[in-house]
Amino acid sequence: MSDQSEHTPMRVAVVGATGYQGGAVARLLSERNHRIRTLTRRPDGDRPPLPDLEFVAGDLADAEDVRLLFAGATHASVTMPLVYEPERVRRYALNIAQAALEAGVARFVYNANTRIPKDPTRLPAFETRRIAEEVFRSAGLPLVVLRPPVYLDNLFSPWNGPALVNDGVLAYPLPATTPTAWLSHRDLARATLAALTGQGLEGRTFDIGGARALTGDELAQAFSQGLGRAVRYLPLLPEEFERSLARLLGPATAAGVSGIYHHMATAADPLLMDGDGGLSLGELGLRPAPVDEWVTRQPWQVWSNNTEEQNAGA
Repeated sequence: MSDQSEHTPMRVAVVGATGYQGGAVARLLSERNHRIRTLTRRPDGDRPPLPDLEFVAGDLADAEDVRLLFAGATHASVTMPLVYEPERVRRYALNIAQAALEAGVARFVYNANTRIPKDPTRLPAFETRRIAEEVFRSAGLPLVVLRPPVYLDNLFSPWNGPALVNDGVLAYPLPATTPTAWLSHRDLARATLAALTGQGLEGRTFDIGGARALTGDELAQAFSQGLGRAVRYLPLLPEEFERSLARLLGPATAAGVSGIYHHMATAADPLLMDGDGGLSLGELGLRPAPVDEWVTRQPWQVWSNNTEEQNAGA
């Protein structure tokens, strides 16, 4: 049962729809014929071509821009941008919370980007996400919090794809022994839709994740099955990952993102990204796909050095 059927049209303010995680949510909502509005600083030619997505030009730091985003919204899906300055994030969150309250949204779903350690840390990767969650919770919003682990989609990228397809190497900045409940962006989107419409979920926090947590070697085995070739896991040093990311996103954002992996490398909280056998997604009425099935569905040939394989997938 649900407060609102997922088939009943919603008007959803989606914070982060031009990013990977929020974009997956926006695509699923569009497929289900819900009306979507998002806030962006991108020019017209650099916006996702979704038929039901309306853009409001503006910035989360401007309270009036955020009010325009939420005007007429019945629901909200929020993924904070890759910003790791505590006071800036707090300002964003306060603007979002006030606008959502004024709009009277029936459900407010916050994707925290990551699992969050129980005890405070010195890492902005976790603490800025905790700040936003605390702002939303203290505002009295009809809140559901989703805390995902690590995304499978991170591996379908220019950094991982070529090495996986051509060399059979899966390199990632998590220790090989760390159990991780890898999740796809698509399953995050499905969880968000379920959280927007499910009955009795207000005030709940879900540490969502895949049906089975995998160590590095187990992840490589799932990729071997999906790709039909031998794959081995190579744990990257977080410092190496951060340097590579800095070339793309800049040092400040790279330091924020990589904080998660620096934390996991300390082994102080080895089960932070662990799974619960799919129970959290099960409570949302979902069953995540096994990793090898996700691997099979991706067009890996785009990363192949073999021109014939690339053309076969075109």
